[in-house]
Amino acid sequence: MNKFGLTTEEASKALSEQGNNALTQPPRETFWDKLWENFKDPIIRILILALLVNVVFVYMGHGDWIETMGIFLAIILATFVSTYSEYSNENAFQKLQEEASRIRCKVWRDGEPVELHIDDIVVGDAVILEAGDKVPVDGILLDGDVKLDQAALNGESKEAHKLIAPPDFTWGDGTIDFLDEHKLFRGSVVVEGQGIMQAVKIGDSSIYGQLTQELKDDERDSPLKLKLKGLAHHISQFGYAGGVLIALAVMLHKAYLYGDFGAYFANTPLLLSDLVQAVILGIIIIVMAVPEGLPLMIAIVSSLNMKKMLRDNVLVRKLVGIETAGSLNLLFTDKTGTITKGKLEVVRFITGDRQEYPSFDVLPAKLKAFTYQNVVLNTSAAVSDGAMVGGNMTERALSNYVGSYRMEEMLHRDKFIPFNSANKYSWAAVSGNGERYCLAKGAPEKLILQTSHYWDAEGNRQPLTEEMKKTLDDRMLELAADAIRMLALCTYESDIEGDELPADGLTLVGILGIRDEVRPEAIEAIAEVQDAGVQIVMITGDRRETAVAIAKDAGLLQRPNELVWTSAELAEMSDEQVKLELHKLRVVARALPMDKSRLVRLAQEMNLVVGMTGDGVNDSPALKKADVGFAMGSGTEVAKEAGDIVILDDNFLSIKQAILYGRTIYNSICKFIVFQLTINFSAVAINFIAPFIGIDKPLTITQILWINLVMDTLAALAFGGEPALEKYLREKPKDRSAPIVSKKMLSTITMGGVYMTFIAILFYKSSYVDHLFRNAPDHIYTYTGFFCTYIFMAVANGFNVRVSGLNLLEHIDKNKGFLNVMALIVAIQVLLTYVGGRILRTTPLNLHEWSVVVLFGLSIIVVDLLRKSVCQMLEKK
Repeated sequence: MNKFGLTTEEASKALSEQGNNALTQPPRETFWDKLWENFKDPIIRILILALLVNVVFVYMGHGDWIETMGIFLAIILATFVSTYSEYSNENAFQKLQEEASRIRCKVWRDGEPVELHIDDIVVGDAVILEAGDKVPVDGILLDGDVKLDQAALNGESKEAHKLIAPPDFTWGDGTIDFLDEHKLFRGSVVVEGQGIMQAVKIGDSSIYGQLTQELKDDERDSPLKLKLKGLAHHISQFGYAGGVLIALAVMLHKAYLYGDFGAYFANTPLLLSDLVQAVILGIIIIVMAVPEGLPLMIAIVSSLNMKKMLRDNVLVRKLVGIETAGSLNLLFTDKTGTITKGKLEVVRFITGDRQEYPSFDVLPAKLKAFTYQNVVLNTSAAVSDGAMVGGNMTERALSNYVGSYRMEEMLHRDKFIPFNSANKYSWAAVSGNGERYCLAKGAPEKLILQTSHYWDAEGNRQPLTEEMKKTLDDRMLELAADAIRMLALCTYESDIEGDELPADGLTLVGILGIRDEVRPEAIEAIAEVQDAGVQIVMITGDRRETAVAIAKDAGLLQRPNELVWTSAELAEMSDEQVKLELHKLRVVARALPMDKSRLVRLAQEMNLVVGMTGDGVNDSPALKKADVGFAMGSGTEVAKEAGDIVILDDNFLSIKQAILYGRTIYNSICKFIVFQLTINFSAVAINFIAPFIGIDKPLTITQILWINLVMDTLAALAFGGEPALEKYLREKPKDRSAPIVSKKMLSTITMGGVYMTFIAILFYKSSYVDHLFRNAPDHIYTYTGFFCTYIFMAVANGFNVRVSGLNLLEHIDKNKGFLNVMALIVAIQVLLTYVGGRILRTTPLNLHEWSVVVLFGLSIIVVDLLRKSVCQMLEKK
């Protein structure tokens, strides 16, 4: 009967009084929650208002049901596409989480070890821990001796040694102390040893559980949402003003044509009839001013890029995460596994006479044999057929170092004394082949003091002088500055009594230089992200010297004025001091969880768009608080729950890709806005000017509806497939509060809109243009020519706004859908001239007339190329 654990009766009582170990899940949005949230989009709200007005007019018999259905479909498609994409990705994410959460634990119940689901543990349970297990609750060690990796909780890579708690030990007042040698915390991992712990704090009461509850904070608007609110406000003002002015202009024009203002306004039936028509036209103009294809386009471009990103090991949980990533000003990133490879590697072997070998394969035979024996015999990890199973990070690094090498005749281990923090070494007595000696492995600063000789390359034992020891010390200091930690390997040719090595007489085999190497691809990615104008700050639990060395290798520290802070230094600074110096910060060493949240908060107060990477429970609040949280795929479930984007391969290169895709989406949206608003601006301007220069219905209501429908929906598909171009990374991040329509975009919209309005006036007022078409009493050929020209100009302008340069077909092979959609619009327009008839005020044109239409349609390309050339010349100056 085991002395630890609960009986079934005691466990039931604890369950009823204090609950189980299940964590309360953060609130999860249903499909309908997400759909309702998407209906709050500012552009969608304007569309809904326009839809309601149209419904009223249709009901009164004065509206057009086709337009009404068009608006309705635009709203439904836009909201459902974005909702479905986000919801399906969220479901895929939840399945990953459920797979990762199927943890079972061994506990003592009724004196027997039983296996329980992690959620079924109760207060007082005795949990059995072995190497590789995750600690399932907060508690104290009752029996055994374990070393824990607590990096998920405190970001500290150093292993924590936990000892048996004394009988009178109490949990205390709730103060968090991860360094307490008797306390174990949920989320940490047993890397060495075995033991039994008592569950003290479970579920939401654990530190892990408390951190999950911090994920319920409200989120602030994304940069794009903020910009779209501003755009919606300006569009609504423009649309409403334009609608009212056009309605007034139509009424004044009708009165002018009537010939007598007084008599016209006295003719009530005629006045009401014209007023209804003017109001309907005003409403159409208001609707025309709103780019209802924009929400659909955002949904399409986000969904398409989500699929592309998944191929690049980036899982997007929230659509908003992609576009926000493209607006980043400041990125706080972890070191381990993101910038570095996340695993220790042996990168040097130094002999007593300062010879250095880059790999195990090139070691001299004697040194190779002693090194291999020290790795597989002088270890507390399990070894099977010369291969290591389990072990801590250092042991695994040594196992990888020797690789597949095996000795023909292996020695037998007679005695083993494990590593302890007092001696800072482990040693093993071995025998075989008529030999008997000891192998030692540990801290060089300790073992070198106890050496008198070293093994040379020929396998001979040579004296190790004090001067040679000093030279070795100097070399180790140089390596330490490069974040390389050292491990000494020694032999001792006699038996050892007791558990400690002799104070003198050891023979040095060599010193191993071990390092968590910076990912080569991360160095390039960091440089590209910095060139994109994003400030990168590495946050790590490592000591300052190690952090600085890694940051230099990664390219984060390059200039003398760049700052490195420790957590202690940060704590001494006021918020205002931090804000003043934040732009120069590159590294935070010895960081605590609250440091991350504080830095995110202060950066956001400075109106910066902030990103945060993380993998541990301690990172979760900062991940949630940041504008976009990048959770690592190998991280904890809580971290992934808090993030907007999951980096499946833990690689900084994937973060760079997320930023690139974010900028691609932003640029695609901007292109579509320019394309759409150019049409909207010209349509409003044409209909506003027309009454004053004697043009009646330059574009009929049904023509406006057709233009609106085809240019909103089909063009959204065309621009949604724009490729991710590396040049976007060379652009500066967009200011969070800056309007989405920049001055450059506004000049493009104005120039295109004015030119399209000018062509409209030419068609209706120029006798020369009129004579290019066949004569007809109602000018039907000229009117058809203008309608087709207008559509062709819009299509041609799509090529203009797609690229910023003069090559209109640049990267067109990466978005062939653009060509297909534009060709479809042209084909439909040609068809409508044959079937549109009175509904669309069209008639078939002959070959000469089509050539005129094509030339006028393409003329906008020449105009825009001239505009681009002038702009480029001015920029160069």
